[in-house]
Amino acid sequence: MLLYEIIYAAVLTLWVYFVTFHLTKATYNFFLKHGYVHNVAIYFNRKIIHVLAGGLVAFLVPILFSSFLIPLILGLLFAVLTYLPHRTNKLLYWFQDPSNYYEVNFCIMWALIIAFGWFIFNNPWMAVIPVLFMSIGDAVTGFVRNLIYRKRTKSWIGNLAMGIVSLPIGAIIGLPGIIAALIASFVEHFEFKYVDDNITVPLFSFIIIYAAWAFI
Repeated sequence: MLLYEIIYAAVLTLWVYFVTFHLTKATYNFFLKHGYVHNVAIYFNRKIIHVLAGGLVAFLVPILFSSFLIPLILGLLFAVLTYLPHRTNKLLYWFQDPSNYYEVNFCIMWALIIAFGWFIFNNPWMAVIPVLFMSIGDAVTGFVRNLIYRKRTKSWIGNLAMGIVSLPIGAIIGLPGIIAALIASFVEHFEFKYVDDNITVPLFSFIIIYAAWAFI
């Protein structure tokens, strides 16, 4: 079993590496050729990474792994890999913004929420739901806003789209997931200097699911 999980981890690592370092470099050039400015192109790419790397892998975690240990290691590994370009001033320009570390926050929260959720709930599906809100639900807000406004901005239209996508994801675990989906879709609209939606969305979702699990 452990050998298989190591193989799964290696394949998923290669997939995430491909999406992050190759696929999105191509999509960055595609967006520029179609009239999008640099800042919009990188945020489109971040949302592509959210879905194809963060979301897809999170969905596969309960299917492929028997514990949270390997996903935790992988998530923190990519947190380091995305942090180092900031420290060395060698940004991966096609998706990194020098003004923030949001993609690093994404990797850290991805790893920690899955690990803590799996440990506390002893149920990997309950653990990955908040991460899916962050990976897929939040990505939808970015796609919608970038297509409509052609710039990075917050709008309730994006949050409505996030809610529509997040509700069926939350429904996987029933009413707690549905409530968490609504709260997450609302919370995503707000952002603070050091606390972005890659922190607030999974954290609030986790708290709601935990409260329902513990007290209802």
